Amino acid sequence: MFTSAPGGPVHPHSISQTFDRIVRRAPVPVIPFHGLRHTHASLLIANDVDAKVAPERLGHSEFVFTVQSYQHTFPGMHTDAARVIEALLTPRATENPKLAKAG
Repeated sequence: MFTSAPGGPVHPHSISQTFDRIVRRAPVPVIPFHGLRHTHASLLIANDVDAKVAPERLGHSEFVFTVQSYQHTFPGMHTDAARVIEALLTPRATENPKLAKAG
């Protein structure tokens, strides 16, 4: 993924060290280089990226592994789910075509 100026391989530790220096100087929370992967995965899940796409981007063979590894980072997801169910079950079937058909 990364090469040196002449096109050769770069030692992974060099990339981590460069990242650490950049993060320490920037006005952002300090996280380890691998934290970028965790952030990426968590944001995909939190923003309802397709269940097949998120694990593929992370190199996981199973969506279950992806969810078990990363979903815990967003505690508000249960609140969001409760709001969705509440909206679906509110007696306004005429405003929700899916509920109008079911009734």
